[in-house]
Formats: sequence, structure tokens, C-alpha cells
Amino acid sequence: MLHTDLLPRDTAVQLIDENGTPIADAPYPLPDGETLLAAYRGLVEGRRINDQAGALVRQGRLAVYPSSQGQEACQVGAAMVLGAEDWLFPTYRDSVAVIARGVEPADALVLLKGDWHSGYDVRAHRVAPQATPLATQLLHAVGFAQAAKHRGEETVVLALCGDGATSEGDFHEAMNFAAVFHVPVVFFVQNNEFAISVPLSRQTAAPSLAHKAIGYGMPGQRVDGNDVAAVLAVLGEAVERARTGGGPSLVEAHTYRMQAHTNADDDTRYRERAEVQAWVARDPLTRLRAHLTATGALDADAEERFAAGAEEIATAMRAALNTDAELDPEDLFRHVTATRSPQLDEQWHLLRDEIERSRLADADTATNGGHR
Repeated sequence: MLHTDLLPRDTAVQLIDENGTPIADAPYPLPDGETLLAAYRGLVEGRRINDQAGALVRQGRLAVYPSSQGQEACQVGAAMVLGAEDWLFPTYRDSVAVIARGVEPADALVLLKGDWHSGYDVRAHRVAPQATPLATQLLHAVGFAQAAKHRGEETVVLALCGDGATSEGDFHEAMNFAAVFHVPVVFFVQNNEFAISVPLSRQTAAPSLAHKAIGYGMPGQRVDGNDVAAVLAVLGEAVERARTGGGPSLVEAHTYRMQAHTNADDDTRYRERAEVQAWVARDPLTRLRAHLTATGALDADAEERFAAGAEEIATAMRAALNTDAELDPEDLFRHVTATRSPQLDEQWHLLRDEIERSRLADADTATNGGHR
């Protein structure tokens, strides 16, 4: 028997259209004005974070930054639907969601600066380290949710991933385990149309990524990922379902990656500028601004206040990343295991000797010009 109640809609849920006009949808009521205003503030801050991080990459202060410009509604919505006891398992592109969850911007960017640690206390913020390998965090999220269930906690885990991750075996294993053991986890796929340069059409022949859910025995739903109101409504329902014992869900957000995969990517090699430009009109920030302005919830004073708050975040990012850190090479070996193994000791001694030889060579060059 086909469980049609597990199938997603034929079209993505949308509560505010591209022009800011509300759309009635009985199963998903429009969030109240106060919630939408808070979401708009998050979008303003998220856009500024993306812009500032891009500038820091160009200045050499960040090693890499996978921008979520155009996807901020997914980022902000993901952070807002979670309760204080819930956990977020993000990817490398989810810095805005991590910051929206309460992590200091400077701490959230430590990993992307190239440091050896994630930069923040995961337990204090209930945010797992950002995962660079595709889909590995989904297995961690499911295991964490299963443990919370065994402890009798009401914790819900929100696991983020992109469309590319759905082509990984870890995605299948996480979905299957979550459904079989009925764990309180929500899989949130941000379908931005590209896995680096691979378009969605070369990753799946399914009607949508949300349709994959029924194969595992969990409900799937599609949402306009550039409509933060719809993201809040659909994700919020899935989180509440998990919290009340309804088990896992898969939510696919239809969005678009407005910038290159990272600063190391040239996206002009695999997509046309006209395609990117077509998504400008669907921008999540301008859409919600139009709606809130029309309803009178957003005025010039609020706009100025939100912009000033976003600029404070950008200033803090610059200050933190323009400071050269005191680096200790031994940190590479200190925290690999609780007790350092003989092999790690040997590797550290090799590196230490190489550093010392380089130091002596530099000193000799400075003193003698390299000539004896």
C-alpha cells in the first residue's frame, strides 16, 4: 500500500511570493509579525556576514569561505525553529546558521581560517562542528538523536546538508537508521541546484529530493527556500513532530547558490550568468522586506537599527581576523588522543627538528647572505 501521506507536495510550500504578497495555505499559517521581523533581522545580519567573510578571504584573512548568499532564509529559519535544548548539525556552508544559533562570529570562522579546532564550545551552543566531508554529519546527528531518545530527553536534532550530500552513502544510512529506529531528527536539504559544478539533473532522477523520504518510511516536504516564512512554518512543523514522538522527516528547500562554490571555484565554467540573474528577483531579503514594509511592521528606524547591528557583527569579524594568532606547532599533535602515542611523538620530533633547521637557515641568510 502506498502511504501517500508521506509524499511531498508537487510544488514547494510558499507563504510569501517574490513580490512580498502573502499566500494563504491552511496547513501552514503565516508566522506572526514579530517572528517575521526577527527573521528579517537575521537575514540582514546573514547577508552582511556573507559579504564580510568574502572580503576577508580576498584579504587573505580567511583560507576559504563557502558563501550562503541567497540561502539566508534557510540559515536563519534553521536556527529559529530550534529550542534551547535542541541541537544543530551544520555543514561548511552553514556559518550564518551557526552564528544565528548564538556562536560568536569570530569563533564560527576559526575553522575556515585554517585552525586545528572548530572554534567554539559545541556543548555550550548545542551546535556540532561544521562538517566539510559531505553527509558525515548526518550519521552523527542520527546517533546523537538516538542517544537523546534513550535518555528520555525532548531534544530534537536538525541535520543540515546540501543536494550533493544526497548522492552519498552516508545520506542513505542516516535516513534508513533514523526511520527504522524512529529517532527525533529532521533532515534539512538545502537544494541550491549544484554540487560544486554538478547540476541536480546529474544527481537524481527523482521528482524531487523530498520524494526520497517515502522510500525510508518518513514524510517528506518541499519548501520555497527563499521564503523564510515558509521555511519557518514547514521546518517548525517537522521539529514539533519529532519532539512529540512522530519520528524523523525530510524537508527539501528549493533555493540557489548565488555565488561560486567557494573562493577557489570559477562558476562561469558550468552555469550561465542569465541563470544566476534570474534568481535575483527571488532574493529572500528583499522579499521579506517588501512584505513587512507593506504590512507596516518594518519602518526606516527598524531598518537602520538592523543595519547597525549587522555592521557591529562585521566589525567584530574584521577585528578578530585581522589579529595574528600566536601559533604553537605542537598543537597539531597535542589533542589527537588523550595520551600521545609514540608515533605522534615521533612525528612531532621530526617537525620540530625541521622547524629548527629552517630557523637556523633563515638566521644564517640574514647574517651572512647565505654565504660562508
